[in-house]
Amino acid sequence: MKLYIPLSLVVLCLLTSCNGQTTGAKRDVNSAPQHTGGNLVTVPGNNIMTVYHDSKNLYWFGSWQTGLYRYDGKTLSNYTTAHGLPAMRIEEIKEDHAGNLYFATCYPRSAIARFNGHSFTTLRAAADNDWKLDPDDLWFRHAEPEKVFRYDGATLHELKLPKPPGFSGSFEIYSIYHDKHGNLWFGTNPVGVCRYNGKAFEWITESDVTEFGDRGANGVRSITEDKNGDFWFNTEYRYSIYDSLTVNSKRFYTRHPGLGSLDGKKNGNINEYLSIVTDNENNIWIATYRNGVWKYDGTTVTHYPVLKDSTQIAIFSIYKDNAGTLWLGTHENGAYKFNGVTFGPFTP
Repeated sequence: MKLYIPLSLVVLCLLTSCNGQTTGAKRDVNSAPQHTGGNLVTVPGNNIMTVYHDSKNLYWFGSWQTGLYRYDGKTLSNYTTAHGLPAMRIEEIKEDHAGNLYFATCYPRSAIARFNGHSFTTLRAAADNDWKLDPDDLWFRHAEPEKVFRYDGATLHELKLPKPPGFSGSFEIYSIYHDKHGNLWFGTNPVGVCRYNGKAFEWITESDVTEFGDRGANGVRSITEDKNGDFWFNTEYRYSIYDSLTVNSKRFYTRHPGLGSLDGKKNGNINEYLSIVTDNENNIWIATYRNGVWKYDGTTVTHYPVLKDSTQIAIFSIYKDNAGTLWLGTHENGAYKFNGVTFGPFTP
């Protein structure tokens, strides 16, 4: 297996979780709701980590340093700690069936803020380790190693993921994914992936998954399923996954060759991906750090450079909105949007 290029060290520095940051005493009680209207701005911040399209047709952009942005099709508003957010770094955005939005913050505080359309409330976290798997629950990453949040609509549960068999060290959780069968997956650094079916935890910890550059330092940052039901764990292989109760094997998966290096070179090094989505036509779209976006239609890989002044820019994430349009969050260049041909800067 080829080692990742030295940029992995930069990726690790920029994209690492907030390991070592404590949530603080405030997590024990819900904050008082704060009414907010946001500050009108002309462009979203430069460092956009995540994009979300909600059920009311509003777009939300979570930044690394400057809080949260909302775009209603006409105006762009910026929300910060002054408006009720518990921190300025927004890592995840999710929505419940009632239309409430949830924003996971990190440095300097790992917390979940709920927005009801008018005000933010920081949810209380109960460290009860109450593991359950309900289809309506919302799951969020946690700043502390081996922990996640589960919100059941009434209580925010702080949970600790059990260590894989034979592993005594510490690991962090970089991604959470609900599969098509209702199972929950956790991508980690550096011990591979874990599947939780509501009753048991099953790990893929062997070198198939952890053979990343720098011995897994980049971690499993993105998980998705393709049109055949195979899984992609942001590496060059794909995995067939089975119900372990129906197969006579110690393993519940089989590894298959994937794409290899995206540039098609035998000794290429574009084989670790930061973010992956599947579009409405079941094509796989792969965002890399400084090598643009790549589309895989099951047969052919197509490269889409993401440029500013003829230079490849650094990418955080790729996202598909409710209409099927693709968006990018970038390190220094705001949000980018796909027009069907190229990715270009989003301007309200």
